[in-house]
Formats: sequence, C-alpha cells, structure tokens
Amino acid sequence: MNQRELFLRHVAQTSDNPLLGEDVNIYKALGCKLTDVNGKEYIDLISGISVSNVGHCHPKVVNAITEQASKYMHLMVYGEFNQSPQVKYAQLLTSLLPKNLDSVFFTTSGSESVEGAIKLAKRVTGRSEVISFKNAYHGSTHGALSLMGDEFFKQSYRPLLPDVKILEYNNFLVLNEITSKTAAVIIELIQGEAGVVKANHDFISALRKKCDEHCVLLVFDEIQTGFGRTGKLFAFEHYSILPDILVIAKGMGGGLPIGAFVASQQLMSCLTNNPVLGHINTFGGNAVCVAAAQASLEIIIEEKLAKRALEIEKIIRQELKHPLIKEVRIHGALGAIDFGVEELNYKIIKACIQNGVISDWFLFCNTATRIAPPLVIPDEELINAINTVKDVLSSI
Repeated sequence: MNQRELFLRHVAQTSDNPLLGEDVNIYKALGCKLTDVNGKEYIDLISGISVSNVGHCHPKVVNAITEQASKYMHLMVYGEFNQSPQVKYAQLLTSLLPKNLDSVFFTTSGSESVEGAIKLAKRVTGRSEVISFKNAYHGSTHGALSLMGDEFFKQSYRPLLPDVKILEYNNFLVLNEITSKTAAVIIELIQGEAGVVKANHDFISALRKKCDEHCVLLVFDEIQTGFGRTGKLFAFEHYSILPDILVIAKGMGGGLPIGAFVASQQLMSCLTNNPVLGHINTFGGNAVCVAAAQASLEIIIEEKLAKRALEIEKIIRQELKHPLIKEVRIHGALGAIDFGVEELNYKIIKACIQNGVISDWFLFCNTATRIAPPLVIPDEELINAINTVKDVLSSI
C-alpha cells in the first residue's frame, strides 16, 4: 500500500474526499513554502487556518522549543508548580491587553478555550443562557458545537447544551433578546467561517451597552483573528470596545497547540472555589508550547507583523482582480475570494493546489476561497500566488 492508501485506512477522516482528492504529502515547511515528498513546492495561503502567522519553522520559535524541551516538557500544569514559561508569557501577553484582561487560563485549543470561557461566565453570573450568532464557528466540542450558528453541523449530535440562543449577526433588533437571564454573549468580530464577514462597529457598541445593562459577560472569540492577522494584535482594537473575556488560540503558538481564555483576576478567581478546580486540564500551558507562544508573540511585535498584515491586504486588493470574482472580502491578512458558485469554487481550489498554491473554502461559505497567508510572506511570493490564482481563473 502506498502512503495515500495508508493515510486513508489508518488516519480518521472527516470527509469522504479529503483536500478534494489531491494527495499532498508534505515533507517540510519553511516560511510561506511547503515542500512535498517529491520536491514540489507550494505557496501556503491558509497558514494551517490562521495558525502559522509567523511562518512555518521560524528559527526563533524552533530555538525556543528546542531550548525548553532540553529543560522539561511536561509537569502538572495547574495549581502547584510555578512555571517560568507560563509566568513570562502571561506577563508579556497581559501587558499588551487592556487592564481588565490580566489573568490567563491556558488551554490546548480554541474549542477548549471557548468551553472554559462559557463555564466561567456561568459560574460568575449564576445564569445558564448563552447567546451566539448565526454563521458563528466556535469549535466542535459539545459545548462549543452548541454555540455554532449553523444547523447542518449540529443536527446529528442533539441534544446539545440547553439555553442557547442563536441571533442574527449585525441585526440591532435582536439585541433585546439579551436579558437578565443571559450569562454571556459570544461573538466573532470578524466571522471567519462565514467567509470573512465583519461586525458593524455600531452593532458591537450597542451589544456592549446591552450586556452592561443586564450584567452579561461579553466574550470576544479571537481564535482566528488574533495575533496580528487583521492588522492589529487583536481585532477588538479596531473597535475600541473591550470584552469581559477574550478567547485565543491558533496563531498563538507559532505552530504548536495552545490556546487560552483571558479575563480579569476577579472573574477568574471564581474558578478556585465552589467548586475548587472549577476548570482544569492536563496539557494546557505545556512548557514547550508556551515557550513557542512566547517566541511567536515576540516575533509579531519585533517584526511588526500586524502592520505587515495591512500591507498584504493592500497588495491583494490591488492585484487580485478577475471577471469571475464576485467579491473580495478582506481585513488585514484574512480574506475571502467569493465566486458566487460552489462548484466553481471547488474547481478553482483544486486547480490552485495542482499549480502549487494551497487554499481551501469556508465551512459556511462554500462559494469562497480562503486567503490567510503567513504574515511573513514576501511580496514576491504573494504576487506569485495571486498570479497563479488569476491564471487558474483564466483557464477555466
């Protein structure tokens, strides 16, 4: 059996046609380039879904991983050991956040971060109702799935979390659904899997006001938009509106699995009693992953990668034009090329992969191709990728 056959037989699949049938077997990755076992190079336009913001195998991240791994890799994560990598990273991260976000609970993924944030909101408020929005994606674990704003992916797993309301995104009229029964409202300021749809500034302002009115915790899900991706370190900086809880992951770890939810010390202290160990995990805050996150955040700051995201946006807006493109929605280095037709979109993605450009589609927007390259991608490689996309469009 060849590698593809072994892959399909022994690695659990989530679709019956992974990567549209294209057999991409990557041997190494560096910067914005992926190289397969046959030596073919691909330009990465998705960054592992907004994970590799600092590029693949950034030397500083690799060095941080190697150095920490030579000291220790895993200890009991919470409650007993004072681990320098965690303390150092939490200090740096919170120094870059508003004063009300000064306590970090480390997790292993975005989904787990969402789970922790919702548990925290319920514990703080003593309420059960949670509100999310149509076309939201907050993860696939049972609680996070309950908040997903699309029934297609939820229908086979009910019953899910009770007391969840799904409201219309950017609709001011639905804000009256937020009441004194609501524990938390969770929202993406830019909906990733909806095909890069941005929240209206006035809507977020009204949402914040309504949450304050009823003592409801406002949770910003920045799993896909964080760490420079949208032109700011975090997307909420574009709005000058603060969350009570911030949820992060993906671009946090420089390629290693790590996430967190961040709140005030006052809120987070509720997890220490009634019951004790209000939220725990085994691997959240793993020393090697935190060391990688520390290096990654330092790179984002030192190399001004949030600013670079805006330069990427400018190039894409200037260069990516073709009659088949119905709309380009882009904020920083998070974009969607919408062709308006699902079958055409899949055909374009498959042809791009065959021609050395890696992209994919969105869960709730099958008519659009994702653009989320590493923030370190050079202008030349970005333009090469755009030209490949345009060549594919002209050949169809």
